[in-house]
Amino acid sequence: MKKIKFMALASLCFILGLQSCQKDQDSIIDEEVSQTREVSAEVLEKLANAQINTDNVKIVDFYLPDGTTKEMVEMEGDIYMSEEDILELNQVSDNGRNYRTNNLVSQGKTISIIGYTGGGGFGLSNKERTALQWAVNNYNALSGVSISFQLSFGTNYQSKDMVVYHNPNQSGAGGSAGFPSNGNPNKFVQIYGLNGYNTNVVEHVITHEIGHSVGFRHTDWFNRASCGQNVNEGAGSIGAIDLGGNDPANSVMLACFSSGEDGEFGADDVRALRIMY
Repeated sequence: MKKIKFMALASLCFILGLQSCQKDQDSIIDEEVSQTREVSAEVLEKLANAQINTDNVKIVDFYLPDGTTKEMVEMEGDIYMSEEDILELNQVSDNGRNYRTNNLVSQGKTISIIGYTGGGGFGLSNKERTALQWAVNNYNALSGVSISFQLSFGTNYQSKDMVVYHNPNQSGAGGSAGFPSNGNPNKFVQIYGLNGYNTNVVEHVITHEIGHSVGFRHTDWFNRASCGQNVNEGAGSIGAIDLGGNDPANSVMLACFSSGEDGEFGADDVRALRIMY
């Protein structure tokens, strides 16, 4: 993948659940906040002790596919966790540069994933459905990886392991997701503001957010250089475990994206998935 990153984001990227990972200046953006709510000192202390960056941590209304909202804590621009999950984090010491979370999906799991087609602006467009199909095909085509995806389209997402949907209330362009827990992938994957991009770019964003949902951290989590920044997202008990590799510039998991993405895995992404699963 030949990627040129342009990042002086007009919108903030998604944080732990990680900044909406890709956006117009090609990085993911923060969830809109309807009113200011204070993050408790206990939550901030837990994040700090887990070595997670506490800059710009906020409580947001996280939109679900049916248009309802759930209160979540936003970190790093495209990562979201509940307060309950944060309070379960353990204190850890800094282990240096890493790439995946401590939590992974159970080995051998077939992940049921649905592309949401409901109304209210939350349903995927035809282009977004195609991009989701391409992304899932790429994951399923990998040899030597024990997890796989079973894709459907519809509105009955409650029983599914993962739902990919459009959030019409989010500004900017990109996506957001969370990390695995209890052997299950993150359930809710949002994309938004991608109408002006081609299908390959939408495929890239969806692939990236599914990557978070099965345990990937940003390839440049330690400096977010793809966004034109020098910000360490933090490792923490969430983990940032080194998976090796020598071609980070072509990783689908860089924090920010460009309009020239081809939607395909880089060689290091494939190698990392085989190490993880």
